[in-house]
Amino acid sequence: MLIHPQFNPVAFSFGPFSVRWYGLTYLFAFICFALLARLRARRGPGADWNGQSIDDLLFYGVLGVIFGARLGEVLFFRPDYYFAHPLEILMVWHGGMSFHGGFIGVLVAMWLYGRRHGRGFWEITDFIAPMVPVGLFAGRIGNFINAELWGRPMSEPLLPWAMIYRQVDNLPRHPSQLYQAAGEGLLLFALLWWYSSSPRPLRAVSGFFLAGYGILRFGAEFFRNPDPGIFSSLGLGLTTAQWLCVPMFLAGAGLLARAYYKRHDNTAPILETGGDLPKKT
Repeated sequence: MLIHPQFNPVAFSFGPFSVRWYGLTYLFAFICFALLARLRARRGPGADWNGQSIDDLLFYGVLGVIFGARLGEVLFFRPDYYFAHPLEILMVWHGGMSFHGGFIGVLVAMWLYGRRHGRGFWEITDFIAPMVPVGLFAGRIGNFINAELWGRPMSEPLLPWAMIYRQVDNLPRHPSQLYQAAGEGLLLFALLWWYSSSPRPLRAVSGFFLAGYGILRFGAEFFRNPDPGIFSSLGLGLTTAQWLCVPMFLAGAGLLARAYYKRHDNTAPILETGGDLPKKT
Protein backbone atom coordinates (compact mmCIF):
# COMPACT_ATOMS: atom_id res chain seq x y z
CA MET A 1 0.00 0.00 0.00
CA LEU A 2 0.97 3.61 -0.49
CA ILE A 3 0.79 6.45 2.02
CA HIS A 4 -0.38 9.85 0.82
CA PRO A 5 2.64 12.19 1.02
CA GLN A 6 0.66 14.78 3.01
CA PHE A 7 1.95 17.70 1.00
CA ASN A 8 2.07 21.13 2.53
CA PRO A 9 -0.78 22.94 0.71
CA VAL A 10 1.37 26.11 0.69
CA ALA A 11 3.91 26.04 -2.13
CA PHE A 12 5.88 29.08 -0.92
CA SER A 13 5.42 32.25 1.09
CA PHE A 14 6.51 35.87 1.00
CA GLY A 15 6.02 37.10 4.55
CA PRO A 16 2.28 37.06 5.23
CA PHE A 17 1.51 36.26 1.58
CA SER A 18 1.22 32.55 0.75
CA VAL A 19 0.90 30.83 -2.61
CA ARG A 20 -0.92 27.51 -2.50
CA TRP A 21 -0.44 24.55 -4.79
CA TYR A 22 -4.16 24.56 -5.55
CA GLY A 23 -3.89 28.07 -6.96
CA LEU A 24 -0.81 27.12 -8.96
CA THR A 25 -2.68 24.25 -10.60
CA TYR A 26 -5.29 26.75 -11.81
CA LEU A 27 -2.54 29.03 -13.11
CA PHE A 28 -0.99 26.06 -14.93
CA ALA A 29 -4.37 25.26 -16.47
CA PHE A 30 -4.90 28.82 -17.73
CA ILE A 31 -1.39 28.97 -19.24
CA CYS A 32 -1.88 25.63 -20.97
CA PHE A 33 -5.21 26.83 -22.34
CA ALA A 34 -3.61 29.94 -23.85
CA LEU A 35 -0.79 27.92 -25.45
CA LEU A 36 -2.96 25.09 -26.75
CA ALA A 37 -5.58 27.51 -28.07
CA ARG A 38 -2.90 29.26 -30.13
CA LEU A 39 -1.70 25.91 -31.43
CA ARG A 40 -5.25 24.90 -32.30
CA ALA A 41 -5.88 28.23 -34.04
CA ARG A 42 -2.78 27.74 -36.22
CA ARG A 43 -3.28 24.06 -37.03
CA GLY A 44 -7.04 23.78 -36.78
CA PRO A 45 -9.36 23.44 -39.78
CA GLY A 46 -9.82 27.08 -40.78
CA ALA A 47 -10.13 28.60 -37.32
CA ASP A 48 -9.97 32.39 -37.41
CA TRP A 49 -8.71 33.05 -33.88
CA ASN A 50 -5.73 35.24 -33.07
CA GLY A 51 -3.73 35.87 -29.91
CA GLN A 52 -5.79 38.86 -28.79
CA SER A 53 -9.12 37.09 -29.23
CA ILE A 54 -7.79 34.05 -27.34
CA ASP A 55 -6.60 36.24 -24.46
CA ASP A 56 -10.00 37.94 -24.30
CA LEU A 57 -11.69 34.56 -24.38
CA LEU A 58 -9.46 33.32 -21.56
CA PHE A 59 -10.31 36.35 -19.42
CA TYR A 60 -14.02 35.60 -19.71
CA GLY A 61 -13.34 31.92 -19.08
CA VAL A 62 -11.32 32.56 -15.92
CA LEU A 63 -14.15 34.59 -14.42
CA GLY A 64 -16.69 31.94 -15.40
CA VAL A 65 -14.61 29.11 -13.91
CA ILE A 66 -13.87 30.79 -10.59
CA PHE A 67 -17.32 32.20 -9.87
CA GLY A 68 -19.24 29.26 -11.34
CA ALA A 69 -17.12 26.54 -9.70
CA ARG A 70 -17.36 28.12 -6.28
CA LEU A 71 -21.08 28.78 -6.50
CA GLY A 72 -21.59 25.24 -7.76
CA GLU A 73 -19.79 23.85 -4.71
CA VAL A 74 -21.91 26.03 -2.44
CA LEU A 75 -25.28 25.32 -4.07
CA PHE A 76 -24.90 21.72 -5.32
CA PHE A 77 -22.77 20.04 -2.68
CA ARG A 78 -22.50 21.91 0.64
CA PRO A 79 -25.30 24.47 0.89
CA ASP A 80 -26.00 23.84 4.59
CA TYR A 81 -22.37 24.33 5.58
CA TYR A 82 -21.70 27.44 3.53
CA PHE A 83 -24.98 29.12 4.43
CA ALA A 84 -23.96 28.62 8.07
CA HIS A 85 -20.42 29.95 7.33
CA PRO A 86 -20.99 32.52 4.55
CA LEU A 87 -17.55 34.14 4.82
CA GLU A 88 -15.94 30.84 3.79
CA ILE A 89 -17.62 31.09 0.40
CA LEU A 90 -14.89 33.60 -0.52
CA MET A 91 -12.02 31.35 0.63
CA VAL A 92 -11.43 29.61 -2.71
CA TRP A 93 -7.78 28.97 -1.80
CA HIS A 94 -8.96 26.28 0.62
CA GLY A 95 -10.34 24.23 -2.28
CA GLY A 96 -13.93 23.32 -2.93
CA MET A 97 -14.62 24.02 -6.61
CA SER A 98 -17.39 22.14 -8.40
CA PHE A 99 -16.80 21.16 -12.02
CA HIS A 100 -20.49 21.28 -12.84
CA GLY A 101 -20.78 24.79 -11.40
CA GLY A 102 -17.66 25.89 -13.25
CA PHE A 103 -19.07 24.37 -16.44
CA ILE A 104 -22.25 26.44 -16.13
CA GLY A 105 -20.19 29.52 -15.31
CA VAL A 106 -18.05 29.04 -18.42
CA LEU A 107 -21.13 28.59 -20.62
CA VAL A 108 -22.51 31.90 -19.36
CA ALA A 109 -19.13 33.57 -19.86
CA MET A 110 -18.82 32.21 -23.43
CA TRP A 111 -22.31 33.45 -24.25
CA LEU A 112 -21.37 36.91 -22.99
CA TYR A 113 -18.10 36.81 -24.95
CA GLY A 114 -19.96 35.85 -28.11
CA ARG A 115 -22.46 38.66 -27.66
CA ARG A 116 -19.69 41.20 -27.23
CA HIS A 117 -17.44 39.98 -30.04
CA GLY A 118 -19.99 38.81 -32.57
CA ARG A 119 -19.20 35.09 -32.48
CA GLY A 120 -21.64 32.21 -32.44
CA PHE A 121 -22.01 30.30 -29.17
CA TRP A 122 -21.33 26.88 -30.73
CA GLU A 123 -18.37 28.21 -32.68
CA ILE A 124 -16.83 29.25 -29.36
CA THR A 125 -17.60 26.06 -27.45
CA ASP A 126 -16.36 23.87 -30.31
CA PHE A 127 -13.10 25.81 -30.24
CA ILE A 128 -12.47 25.65 -26.49
CA ALA A 129 -13.70 22.11 -25.76
CA PRO A 130 -10.43 20.28 -26.58
CA MET A 131 -8.47 22.44 -24.12
CA VAL A 132 -10.84 22.03 -21.17
CA PRO A 133 -9.60 18.56 -20.06
CA VAL A 134 -6.14 20.01 -19.36
CA GLY A 135 -7.74 22.23 -16.74
CA LEU A 136 -9.58 19.22 -15.33
CA PHE A 137 -6.29 17.33 -15.08
CA ALA A 138 -4.65 20.22 -13.23
CA GLY A 139 -7.59 20.57 -10.85
CA ARG A 140 -7.50 16.88 -9.92
CA ILE A 141 -3.78 17.08 -9.23
CA GLY A 142 -4.58 20.00 -6.92
CA ASN A 143 -7.19 17.84 -5.19
CA PHE A 144 -4.58 15.11 -4.70
CA ILE A 145 -2.05 17.55 -3.24
CA ASN A 146 -4.71 18.86 -0.85
CA ALA A 147 -5.72 15.27 0.05
CA GLU A 148 -9.36 16.14 -0.67
CA LEU A 149 -12.03 14.25 -2.60
CA TRP A 150 -10.35 10.96 -1.70
CA GLY A 151 -11.60 7.60 -2.89
CA ARG A 152 -13.80 4.93 -1.40
CA PRO A 153 -12.24 2.25 0.81
CA MET A 154 -10.70 -0.51 -1.30
CA SER A 155 -11.90 -4.06 -0.65
CA GLU A 156 -9.75 -7.18 -0.73
CA PRO A 157 -7.70 -8.02 -2.66
CA LEU A 158 -5.95 -4.68 -2.44
CA LEU A 159 -4.50 -3.19 -5.60
CA PRO A 160 -0.83 -2.14 -5.52
CA TRP A 161 -1.77 1.54 -5.63
CA ALA A 162 -4.18 1.41 -2.67
CA MET A 163 -3.51 4.57 -0.70
CA ILE A 164 -3.92 5.54 2.94
CA TYR A 165 -4.87 9.13 3.66
CA ARG A 166 -3.69 9.74 7.22
CA GLN A 167 -5.76 12.92 7.30
CA VAL A 168 -8.88 10.75 7.03
CA ASP A 169 -8.27 7.31 8.54
CA ASN A 170 -6.07 4.25 8.10
CA LEU A 171 -8.21 2.53 5.50
CA PRO A 172 -6.67 1.72 2.10
CA ARG A 173 -8.57 3.78 -0.46
CA HIS A 174 -8.75 4.34 -4.19
CA PRO A 175 -6.67 7.41 -5.18
CA SER A 176 -9.71 8.65 -7.09
CA GLN A 177 -8.20 12.08 -7.75
CA LEU A 178 -5.53 10.37 -9.88
CA TYR A 179 -8.15 8.22 -11.61
CA GLN A 180 -10.02 11.37 -12.59
CA ALA A 181 -6.82 13.17 -13.64
CA ALA A 182 -6.06 10.26 -15.98
CA GLY A 183 -9.62 9.80 -17.26
CA GLU A 184 -11.43 13.11 -17.59
CA GLY A 185 -8.06 14.84 -17.86
CA LEU A 186 -5.50 13.06 -20.04
CA LEU A 187 -7.70 10.51 -21.81
CA LEU A 188 -10.47 12.97 -22.66
CA PHE A 189 -7.89 15.51 -23.84
CA ALA A 190 -6.27 12.97 -26.18
CA LEU A 191 -9.63 11.88 -27.63
CA LEU A 192 -10.91 15.43 -28.10
CA TRP A 193 -7.67 16.71 -29.60
CA TRP A 194 -7.71 13.86 -32.10
CA TYR A 195 -11.42 14.25 -32.86
CA SER A 196 -11.19 18.01 -33.38
CA SER A 197 -8.09 17.83 -35.57
CA SER A 198 -10.33 17.26 -38.62
CA PRO A 199 -13.29 19.40 -39.73
CA ARG A 200 -16.43 18.46 -37.81
CA PRO A 201 -20.00 19.72 -38.07
CA LEU A 202 -20.97 22.63 -35.84
CA ARG A 203 -21.81 21.42 -32.29
CA ALA A 204 -20.08 18.04 -32.79
CA VAL A 205 -16.94 18.81 -30.76
CA SER A 206 -19.03 20.33 -27.97
CA GLY A 207 -21.26 17.26 -27.98
CA PHE A 208 -18.25 14.93 -27.90
CA PHE A 209 -16.92 16.74 -24.84
CA LEU A 210 -20.24 16.63 -22.98
CA ALA A 211 -20.86 12.95 -23.69
CA GLY A 212 -17.25 11.97 -22.99
CA TYR A 213 -17.04 13.83 -19.72
CA GLY A 214 -20.43 12.56 -18.62
CA ILE A 215 -19.37 8.93 -19.13
CA LEU A 216 -15.91 9.28 -17.54
CA ARG A 217 -17.07 11.25 -14.51
CA PHE A 218 -20.05 8.97 -13.97
CA GLY A 219 -17.70 5.96 -13.88
CA ALA A 220 -15.13 7.67 -11.65
CA GLU A 221 -17.79 8.31 -9.01
CA PHE A 222 -17.92 4.58 -8.26
CA PHE A 223 -14.37 4.87 -6.88
CA ARG A 224 -14.67 8.29 -5.23
CA ASN A 225 -16.00 8.85 -1.74
CA PRO A 226 -19.41 10.37 -2.50
CA ASP A 227 -20.09 14.00 -1.69
CA PRO A 228 -23.42 14.53 0.07
CA GLY A 229 -24.90 17.03 -2.38
CA ILE A 230 -28.49 18.07 -2.98
CA PHE A 231 -29.33 15.12 -5.26
CA SER A 232 -27.82 12.31 -3.18
CA SER A 233 -31.24 11.36 -1.80
CA LEU A 234 -32.85 10.79 -5.20
CA GLY A 235 -32.15 7.07 -5.06
CA LEU A 236 -30.74 4.42 -7.42
CA GLY A 237 -27.49 4.60 -5.45
CA LEU A 238 -26.23 7.51 -7.55
CA THR A 239 -24.22 10.44 -6.21
CA THR A 240 -25.06 14.07 -6.83
CA ALA A 241 -22.27 14.28 -9.41
CA GLN A 242 -23.64 11.24 -11.25
CA TRP A 243 -27.11 12.77 -11.38
CA LEU A 244 -25.55 15.94 -12.81
CA CYS A 245 -23.66 13.87 -15.40
CA VAL A 246 -26.84 12.30 -16.79
CA PRO A 247 -28.15 15.50 -18.45
CA MET A 248 -24.60 16.30 -19.60
CA PHE A 249 -24.37 12.97 -21.44
CA LEU A 250 -27.87 13.30 -22.90
CA ALA A 251 -27.14 16.84 -24.07
CA GLY A 252 -23.87 15.70 -25.64
CA ALA A 253 -25.54 12.79 -27.43
CA GLY A 254 -28.25 15.14 -28.64
CA LEU A 255 -25.74 17.65 -29.99
CA LEU A 256 -23.83 14.92 -31.82
CA ALA A 257 -27.04 13.54 -33.33
CA ARG A 258 -28.13 16.98 -34.44
CA ALA A 259 -24.72 17.83 -35.87
CA TYR A 260 -24.52 14.72 -38.03
CA TYR A 261 -28.20 14.74 -38.94
CA LYS A 262 -27.79 18.22 -40.38
CA ARG A 263 -24.59 17.12 -42.10
CA HIS A 264 -26.53 14.53 -44.07
CA ASP A 265 -29.52 16.78 -44.69
CA ASN A 266 -28.93 18.17 -48.16
CA THR A 267 -31.50 20.90 -47.59
CA ALA A 268 -29.71 22.44 -44.60
CA PRO A 269 -26.37 24.26 -44.75
CA ILE A 270 -23.94 23.53 -41.96
CA LEU A 271 -20.88 25.24 -40.58
CA GLU A 272 -17.81 23.09 -40.19
CA THR A 273 -16.01 23.59 -36.89
CA GLY A 274 -13.52 26.39 -37.32
CA GLY A 275 -14.82 27.29 -40.78
CA ASP A 276 -15.97 30.68 -41.94
CA LEU A 277 -18.76 29.91 -44.40
CA PRO A 278 -21.69 27.46 -44.48
CA LYS A 279 -21.06 24.43 -46.65
CA LYS A 280 -23.56 22.23 -48.45
CA THR A 281 -23.09 18.47 -48.23
